[in-house]
Amino acid sequence: MALLQLIDTVPVPFRSAPISQEEGAALFRATLALFSRWGVTDEQAAVLTDMPVRTYRRWKAEGPGRMSRDGMARLSNLMGIHKALRIIFQEPQRGYDWVKASNAAFEGDSALQVMLGGELTDIMRVRRYLDAERGGW
Repeated sequence: MALLQLIDTVPVPFRSAPISQEEGAALFRATLALFSRWGVTDEQAAVLTDMPVRTYRRWKAEGPGRMSRDGMARLSNLMGIHKALRIIFQEPQRGYDWVKASNAAFEGDSALQVMLGGELTDIMRVRRYLDAERGGW
């Protein structure tokens, strides 16, 4: 007979903990792999990460330097987009291709074109759209 364990169901108060530099470095490495799958150029990647192309290329070759809170928010949202696409599409390649496909939801622009607006809110717009499509928040 299996024994049941009591589970503490009292909600823990929310505490906003910033992403550590080590976690940010891991996000950056994951984002590099994602950019490769999406077929993003270094120039486009620099816009998405909001850094000069030279800095992006140096970080790509040597590892990231100290990241700002905004930079880590960008990387986090890009990973959220990747996660949503993996949930929506059974075949990963369809999700990778979706990023560059024309989309009526973005007035015919692709998600990548929207994100290349350069603002964090442009990336967040794509993420919110995908989260709504997959039934998340």
